[in-house]
Amino acid sequence: MSPWLFWPLITIAMVVVILGLILAAGFTVFGERRILGLLQNRYGPNQAGPFGLLQAIADAVKLLTKEYFLPGFVDQKLYKLAPVLVVVTVLLSFVVVPIGKGISFAADFNVGLLFILGLSSLHVYGIFLGGWSSSTKYTVLGSIRTIAQLISYELAMGVALLGVVLLSGSFSLEDIVLKQDIAYIFLQPFGFIVFFIAGIAETNRLPFDLPEAENELAAGFNTEYGGMPFAMFFLGEYLGIIFISCLTTTLYLGGWHGPWAESYPLVGVFWFALKTLALLFFFIWMRASVPRVRWDQLMSFGWKYLLPLGLVNIIATALISALWM
Repeated sequence: MSPWLFWPLITIAMVVVILGLILAAGFTVFGERRILGLLQNRYGPNQAGPFGLLQAIADAVKLLTKEYFLPGFVDQKLYKLAPVLVVVTVLLSFVVVPIGKGISFAADFNVGLLFILGLSSLHVYGIFLGGWSSSTKYTVLGSIRTIAQLISYELAMGVALLGVVLLSGSFSLEDIVLKQDIAYIFLQPFGFIVFFIAGIAETNRLPFDLPEAENELAAGFNTEYGGMPFAMFFLGEYLGIIFISCLTTTLYLGGWHGPWAESYPLVGVFWFALKTLALLFFFIWMRASVPRVRWDQLMSFGWKYLLPLGLVNIIATALISALWM
């Protein structure tokens, strides 16, 4: 294929994927409001369009048309960089996720898991810089909490991933899915629990949303943001939820594996989407059901329970794998 044709096609594909992910995040917000309304016996969005389907678009238009105000006391370069860093790192993380047999958002890397872990660290830097550059006590406290939470739970997440790497013998997400004749949730139940809880903490969702606890920090790290920059933080959060659900599906639920998925790749995409939607529902259900933990409970749980459980899991996996081989 001529390079003059190749690069425009790649650019169009990238734009389509990015717009699709942004729309998916918007309708995840809509779905969350509808489900929370049902779970809490109240109305969800039901006015904008049939069944409130246009509410997500109405929210996006509202945020895009709000005035962009730059406070005079902020570090302007870092203040502007932070929301961009949050969104870009999450979008790049989707690059290596396989959604069907031979189908991925962009490409398969031999070190896909390491690529994702590196981007997740940069994502938290975006949140940290947003709070620190805003130069107010609530935002700085929210950013400090972000870094502490990252260290506590990303370590446990990395340890949990080692069990999957030992079983599959690869850092490639495509290889990990292909090796799952039996879904790893059955071979790595404790690894799954550690990874998914750490994933909830990484996305700052209830019960681990301490970096933006409204009743303590008046919104936390993003207090000084409004308009489009705030929308980017908001978008990054929901893209993060979708990504953790996709990654959990890939690593522990067999990815696109399912009836007829081997013969018909688009059926595999259907199974992948169905598993991901089930995990998204669990995220929303947690928000409706579980109260926010205290800060000391958050740190204690990460270091005293989650990390030791992950270490025991990786030692047991290594011993069993060695004896089995």
